[in-house]
Amino acid sequence: MNKNLIEFSIKFDTEQLKIFETDYWLWSLRPHQATIGSGILSLKRDCTKFSELKQEEYCDLKNMIKVIEDTLEELFSYDKINYLMLMMVDKQIHYHVIPRYDKSIELFGEIWCDGSWPGIPNLAGDPLNKEQLMKITNYIKNNLIVSL
Repeated sequence: MNKNLIEFSIKFDTEQLKIFETDYWLWSLRPHQATIGSGILSLKRDCTKFSELKQEEYCDLKNMIKVIEDTLEELFSYDKINYLMLMMVDKQIHYHVIPRYDKSIELFGEIWCDGSWPGIPNLAGDPLNKEQLMKITNYIKNNLIVSL
């Protein structure tokens, strides 16, 4: 694993916050929850240009998106999902996956609101402690809908 991919994995804690992976893609919980269920969808090999994806990676991306959308729809009944590929700081191919809600969600005794709905999501998100992040990660992981 090269330096770029290692730094990316550390920054987003992709191993500990991993929800699901395929041969080419990894879905992990986003350490800062822009909205409940926000994630990172990242390519598992070092790559910094979208144009350099291989055909099999493009095909597998569709499979991963189906798992993400089906799972988050079942668990949170989102209204829309934003897939943001910004890569301004973190060069590794990845998307910020932000489910959007026009209503609040109650989970683990807390109320989660999409305060910027229907505008641009607040990517800074809510800083959560490791216990909260693991609760959300495990909740999603334990309720995956995989129909590939």
